[in-house]
Amino acid sequence: MNNRPVTDLKGAGPRLAEKLERLGVHTCEDLLFHLPLRYQDRTRVTPIGGLRPEQTAVIEGKIMAADVVYGRRRSLLVRVGDGTGMISLRFFHFSAGQKASLEPGRAVRAFGETRPGASGLELYHPEYESAAGELAPLEKRLTPVYPATEGVSQPLLRRLVDQTRQAMERDPPRDLMPPSLTGESGLPTLQQALTTLHAPSPDADVEALLAGTHPAIQRLVIEELVAHQLGLLEKRAGQRCYEAPVLDGARLMQQLLDNLPFELTGAQQRVIDEIRTDLGAGEPMLRLVQGDVGSGKTLVAAAAALICIESGYQVALMAPTEVLAEQHLQNFRAWLEPLGLTVVWLAGSLTRKARHEALEAIAEGRAALVVGTHALFQESVTFRQLGLTLIDEQHRFGVHQRLALRDKGRRDQQVAHQLVMTATPIPRTLAMSAYGDLDTSVIDELPPGRKPIETLALPDNRRDEVVERVRRACLDGARVYWVCTLIEESEALQASAAEDSAAALAEALPELAVELVHGRMKPADKARHMERFASGDAQVLVATTVIEVGVDVPEATLMVMENAERLGLAQLHQLRGRVGRGAERSYCVLLYQGPLSETARRRLQVMRETSDGFRIAEEDLRLRGPGEWLGTRQAGDLAFRIVDLLRDEHWLEPARSMAERLRRDHPEAVPELLRRWVRGGEAYAEV
Repeated sequence: MNNRPVTDLKGAGPRLAEKLERLGVHTCEDLLFHLPLRYQDRTRVTPIGGLRPEQTAVIEGKIMAADVVYGRRRSLLVRVGDGTGMISLRFFHFSAGQKASLEPGRAVRAFGETRPGASGLELYHPEYESAAGELAPLEKRLTPVYPATEGVSQPLLRRLVDQTRQAMERDPPRDLMPPSLTGESGLPTLQQALTTLHAPSPDADVEALLAGTHPAIQRLVIEELVAHQLGLLEKRAGQRCYEAPVLDGARLMQQLLDNLPFELTGAQQRVIDEIRTDLGAGEPMLRLVQGDVGSGKTLVAAAAALICIESGYQVALMAPTEVLAEQHLQNFRAWLEPLGLTVVWLAGSLTRKARHEALEAIAEGRAALVVGTHALFQESVTFRQLGLTLIDEQHRFGVHQRLALRDKGRRDQQVAHQLVMTATPIPRTLAMSAYGDLDTSVIDELPPGRKPIETLALPDNRRDEVVERVRRACLDGARVYWVCTLIEESEALQASAAEDSAAALAEALPELAVELVHGRMKPADKARHMERFASGDAQVLVATTVIEVGVDVPEATLMVMENAERLGLAQLHQLRGRVGRGAERSYCVLLYQGPLSETARRRLQVMRETSDGFRIAEEDLRLRGPGEWLGTRQAGDLAFRIVDLLRDEHWLEPARSMAERLRRDHPEAVPELLRRWVRGGEAYAEV
């Protein structure tokens, strides 16, 4: 019964099947997993005399009168009494057959919400049944209310689900989770869980059902989480079907490290060792390096690149914005060119001639390392021998973009290694869910000498005090970022706001040089203005959030963010990370427009309390939820139907362990679980 089409059910023809597809329902099993949004209690009758306004209830009585009445709108008004009082059923849309079924003298049972009306308490368009004699017995279980769509009513959905549920008693859906796994959790079987969810008894804990904490819901949660983890394991297994070049050069990397004016932190050395092990294994490396702003991820990536280059292969580094990519270009040229290596730039802003020269250098292998943006995975880009891809700010790219770049290094069964980096610490919950196909390394140590950033939140009416603070800081030799955080769809509006702020600051601070950077500038102008700020020729840099990541000016010790209440915690933290990169104490001023929402107040409070990126990320996840935190591209890969990652976090590690055991001991169940729960699950092993 389970995998049969819904058209096999009584009353479900092809036209209804088309409408059900909008709900993701194609088969009878899909109906069983189409869970109620809430429940109604129709198991007991409330005396009419005891009803209150805005009460949802079942009433029973005798029809005393039924008349078509004309007011502002024509309606059918049915008066019902039960000996304790009277109530009216009012229908604005009705047929002749409906009117005939509601003749005086018939018994009627109705369910709806009471409202005060012209004739006293009324039920508008209630669900009802009537009979010339005895009414059918009352419901014995709570009545489910399902997600619906146009042309698919609640009574129709209930009839279809009831048919499927009754068939389930004869032919239960296959319990794909072996009892040896689910028995450990003390949860009901799949059949018991589905019965409870579609037809709970009157004494069921409805609050727990609605909150998702009831054992019946949790039984499905664990299965969906196991299926999702299986998808990640299958994806990883699909990667391991390939080979990868064995990369083991150490001389160039050691030269770079010997040339540095500082020592690596213990965390950086540990992560480099993990990467070296991966690169030498002959299997494709898939490693995510997380590190807070300023922790030294880029240097770790440079060490990995040099291992690859010394082994005779090329490296590609992709970043989501030109500003960030340009910063990487400067760093890698400073590190690699003294070693006699060529670093090539490839971005959308290149002239046709420069682009042609870059593509030639890449194809001929003269480019040891290529730095760029999305332009890197375009068809026209051909590498002579790509061995490693470095991807910064991974959450800005989709999985398929990551794989498109990897495939630039494909030769038969051999593909390039991948190292992805993020300065946005990923909460453990999401690291296990969205990035479970990657090995994870954490750089959890800042370079010695870094001082914590002191953060203040001030209302916008104290702007003059802040401007004066900027003056004093610059006259004392500091440099200052002034960030305009106007959240608008239009880049032109953002640029205009930044231009206005720059003009106002230049007027208020005539003794200082003020530069401006925004997204609509030509790259050359942007680079020139940034260079004037980095060199100290300008003391104040007014910018939009294009400076969120990658900009490194150790002398900048003060940041002011306008309209800080408009930004999420992750972006606030990223922006703040542009200061505090030198040995001097740094400050961040969050200027806000009141009144603050509760969420904005909480964000500013967290920013004042901590600089710990992982704590900030966890709080941000709580405030925004997983979908918004990841962004639509990545959240689409999660697409949970029942799981709530915040509520169900405690199941993540057990689900991972169960998934590994299921793959090992019951591999035949894996494809079915993926089909049941994971969108496009049958194709998981192919990516």
